[in-house]
Amino acid sequence: MKRRIGILTSGGDCPGLNATIRGVAKAVYHQFGDDAQIIGINDGYFGLINNMCKEMTPADFSGILTTGGTIFGTKRTPFKMMQVVEDDKVDKVKEMKATYKKQKLDCLLTLGGNGTHKTANLLSEEGLNVIGLPKTIDNDIWGTSVTFGFHTAVGTATDVIDRLHTTANSHGRILCAEIMGNKAGWLTLYAGVAGGADIIVLPEIPYDIEKIAETCVKRNEAGKKFSIIAVAEGAFDKKEAKMKKKERAAKRAEAGITTATTRIAANIQNMTGYETRVCVPGHMLRGGSPSAYDRVLATQFGTYAAKLIADENYGRAVAMIESRVGSNLLKDVAGKTKFVPQDDQMVLSARALGISFGD
Repeated sequence: MKRRIGILTSGGDCPGLNATIRGVAKAVYHQFGDDAQIIGINDGYFGLINNMCKEMTPADFSGILTTGGTIFGTKRTPFKMMQVVEDDKVDKVKEMKATYKKQKLDCLLTLGGNGTHKTANLLSEEGLNVIGLPKTIDNDIWGTSVTFGFHTAVGTATDVIDRLHTTANSHGRILCAEIMGNKAGWLTLYAGVAGGADIIVLPEIPYDIEKIAETCVKRNEAGKKFSIIAVAEGAFDKKEAKMKKKERAAKRAEAGITTATTRIAANIQNMTGYETRVCVPGHMLRGGSPSAYDRVLATQFGTYAAKLIADENYGRAVAMIESRVGSNLLKDVAGKTKFVPQDDQMVLSARALGISFGD
């Protein structure tokens, strides 16, 4: 009996998607041989809704280990809209189930982050055989110590901070690097430590702008004429921490400055007189070839997913648990964000080095 396995990538892209797809495919073909048929689904859940599917061959998965992005393409289809029938009158859940049946799938593999996992769990609860794989540069998926794409992004963000050191030193400036991470600050934390940032600002640790300015002044008085500040894009100050999300957004819009990084830079310059600039690497952090670590991790995750298929063990999310690849129930991890704890070892190590968190 031929096993028909659907694969899609959803949400933002990241390094390691293709390496994971390859790991799944090679392991599936190795285990099932000619009895395996992989169905590639273009553009994530949008493609599943609209039956944008293609039968793949083993040759389609050759040469993609080192390639960034995703061979299937990806698209954001917010979970909060999945059960909402919009102006197009499309019942998204009904159509996804219909595509699953039309393609005669035995299971569906979804590669993505928190939103992807929530929709994967929804489909699992609707009776489909689903397996989730943890993809995000934010490393914020509950139940896994690491996600593929994270280590590559740390390397890229670290390179950005490294380069800022030389220009900041040359001009005697304060340079603020805005690093992706809207809810969780893992990427900013690791890149900040690896890149030798003087101040790290995370969403989990609301900042006091006076403390940040004070750190810059003390460094200047000690003869260090520049400072590097790594700021997670979702950071907010202690006053904002007491507000609701919409209230924070309204206050920022009113001020005409929408990101924490630009607010921090403007305030530092006003408070200290030091020339301050902002650097936003943005989507560069999600691009490029995966690191050796992420290639290995992606391959491990992909082959473990193939094992779950062989065991017909569905409704699971692949994860790294206590240094071993395993899995969690999708329903136990979907919708849960893994935040940086105040007492995380990396936070404590950074503080021991004298790095300020602006608190």
